[in-house]
Amino acid sequence: MTRDEGLELRMRRVFPVPREAVFRALTDPEELARWWGPDGFSIPGAESDLRPGGGYRIVMRPPQGEPFDVVGEFLEVVPPERLSYTFRWEDPDPEDRETVVTLSLRDLGGTAAELLLTQTGFATERRRALHDEGWTQSLDKLENLIS
Repeated sequence: MTRDEGLELRMRRVFPVPREAVFRALTDPEELARWWGPDGFSIPGAESDLRPGGGYRIVMRPPQGEPFDVVGEFLEVVPPERLSYTFRWEDPDPEDRETVVTLSLRDLGGTAAELLLTQTGFATERRRALHDEGWTQSLDKLENLIS
């Protein structure tokens, strides 16, 4: 029996800093709180146990409304090259299901890093598009922060 992998999201970004700096921004809760989330969102809390089998929680506050949490488990942690984890909303939308995010970093000569992001398992195109927008805005903020 195989699991239905659903719809997939793929993105590529190049950051003008060594991949160690990008990996730290992707994994350190304090750094993550500075750039995570769509425009207008704040991150009042982030915590993680960065190891395979360890968990994480990110509290997201929209511009209007109550905070909500993203939680998951780390599947693969290979600093500074690769990070993979499950992603699920607490109190999910009926169209949501757990997805898997994989972030791969390639060194581009020590002064730049390429980030490849893949998120798999979306149940609907609408939810995939929502994450596309969220990741695009988040990675724009990360690029502005570390450039």
